[in-house]
Amino acid sequence: MTSGPPTGVPVDFAAALADLRGAALRAEVRLTEIPAPRRVAPFSVALSGDVLPDAPQGRHDDVEHDHDDDPLATGRFVVLHDPAGQEAWHGTFRVVTLVRATLEPEMAADPMLADVAWSWVSECLETAGLAEGVDTLAAGGTVTRVLSQSYGALDGTPDAVDLEIRASWTPVDTHLGTHLRAWAALLTMAAGVPPLPEGVAALTRRFTDRSRQRHTVGP
Repeated sequence: MTSGPPTGVPVDFAAALADLRGAALRAEVRLTEIPAPRRVAPFSVALSGDVLPDAPQGRHDDVEHDHDDDPLATGRFVVLHDPAGQEAWHGTFRVVTLVRATLEPEMAADPMLADVAWSWVSECLETAGLAEGVDTLAAGGTVTRVLSQSYGALDGTPDAVDLEIRASWTPVDTHLGTHLRAWAALLTMAAGVPPLPEGVAALTRRFTDRSRQRHTVGP
């Protein structure tokens, strides 16, 4: 007996969700499904991600972590699907991502910081095997940096640079697990986590139980 997607859910969107769930990510990355935008596209799914310091190897997202350390980086990964397509997308899917991280304050003076940060996007996509114009279309985004300086009662707080990378692109097929891995790599890169040595496999990461909430798809 075969089982298809839930009633009203396009086959392509169901296939994309299945591929996302099968993606293998690094142990430092914890995913949680969050409410997805409803007005941009008929169908959507959204994930939040945190890069956790000293994440225990082999632990999965359905296990609560017992430390209170702040994440090294946070972000969102959103998949939009319109079966009719949207002209600006050049396709029926659109991946919209966000990455936020706090960097060393001396990096604020680097005039190339934004260029370097944007190059991480291309690098992570290419490393995942996603070539612009072949596997992805119409990529674009912004890089924002904010220098925070403290005064008064907080005068002893070290200065910090908050980096925000927003990037979006159009996948050419439903194999979105690869796109999720590229975004997770960008998240860990912004967090300053060293890349995995060649030949070392990532661990399979699953969503929390909240990933089964009904907001996964549109009306």
